[in-house]
Amino acid sequence: MFSILGPFLRLLAFALFTAPVFAQGGPDEIPPQNDTTIEASDLAEQVATDARLRDRIRAILIELEGYEDVNVTVRAGIVTLTGEVLDLASSARLEELIGRMDEVVTIQNEVVETTDLAKRLNPAVERMVVRARQLAAALPLVAIALTVALVVLFVGLRLARMTQPWERLAPNAFIADIYRQMVRIVFGIAGIVIALDILNATALLGTILGAAGIIGLAIGFAVRDTVENFIASVMLSVRQPFQPNDTVEIDGDQGKVIRLTSRATILLSFDGNHIRIPNSTVFKSRIINFTRNPERRFSFDIGVEAESDLKAVRQLIEDTVTAMPFTLDAPGTTVWIQDITDSGVIFTVTGWIDQRTTSLLRARGETLRLVKQAIEDGGFAIPDTTYRIRMDTPPFATLTETSDETAPAPTPPQSPSPRAPTPGEVEVVGIDAQDDEALEEMIATERDDTSNPDLLRRDAPIE
Repeated sequence: MFSILGPFLRLLAFALFTAPVFAQGGPDEIPPQNDTTIEASDLAEQVATDARLRDRIRAILIELEGYEDVNVTVRAGIVTLTGEVLDLASSARLEELIGRMDEVVTIQNEVVETTDLAKRLNPAVERMVVRARQLAAALPLVAIALTVALVVLFVGLRLARMTQPWERLAPNAFIADIYRQMVRIVFGIAGIVIALDILNATALLGTILGAAGIIGLAIGFAVRDTVENFIASVMLSVRQPFQPNDTVEIDGDQGKVIRLTSRATILLSFDGNHIRIPNSTVFKSRIINFTRNPERRFSFDIGVEAESDLKAVRQLIEDTVTAMPFTLDAPGTTVWIQDITDSGVIFTVTGWIDQRTTSLLRARGETLRLVKQAIEDGGFAIPDTTYRIRMDTPPFATLTETSDETAPAPTPPQSPSPRAPTPGEVEVVGIDAQDDEALEEMIATERDDTSNPDLLRRDAPIE
């Protein structure tokens, strides 16, 4: 009976299914095709793909530490993550890991950072334990590396303490100390590099050097003046522009050199005062060394009345200065008319001495005295520029009648012929270098103080 009803039932079902279609259009119309129709086989395949992707992600999370509380669901290639992790960085790494899978369409990351104190402390404790075990295992290697570094440093310190060859290579003790310091630094760095190479941690050296470079740059800007002063000290100790007891003028200060230290140049002024000038200032300033050339010139100005025989006066002054026993024949004496003023004619007089045996100031003063005496003895007058007010004369002059005869002009007195003294006739006093010798004794006493280092040497090369 069912064999007879089967075909009939199938025909009835077909009629009921197709009735709406024939009601909407004619027999020639073809129903439109739907492109978005999902076949049952495609849906089953997507479900299987999602299951495989979910199982794969779960297997990966099981192998990784810190993702035990993460749940994974996959639908149509969309991965949804829920649960807790130790920190947000772990969540970001998980998202990046899953995003590299081919079947993943997108990721919905709903993982939050855990607030459980025990879960957050346990990994840190475990890392500390692991690192402690690693350090204990590496202690023998660390001991070897430290021993090698100390041996290298010890060798460098022994070389730096040696007197030679540093004293022979350096021009002074200051430069020798710099050489020794450089040896210490080089051997110290070499010891650190060898130790890090033994520990296979040479990458750490770049970080240390980078940090040291930044710190050194900051310190350099902070102590720029000190660094500039130190470099100037090195240059001055090498160039030696002056020596002990030299009479110099630096930046307007005059005096005799006591010593050159690593920070300043110390002078003894002619008043007995100590002048301390920073070496950076000395290096950049104009330095006048009066001692480098033993011959030194003195000069002064002297005036005579305008009515005098200027040629005779000039010759008299020149012969007088030349006749001095302390003046040098070369470069010689020079006298010239400097100016003509209301008070008279001004002569400039120069002469040369050997300052090793003659005091410049005393020689100048003695020459000025003898030139004045020679001018007066020669019958010439030195103008008196002093103004006097006389109150004993009547305020008004008496008017008298003048005669037609013109009174003859008074005859000026005849001056005797000027004669310059000969060298044997000139008697000078106090022209030796007693003041300089006294200053040199004071400087010698100062230099005997060994607590203050000196960078100047008599045998050092000078500019």
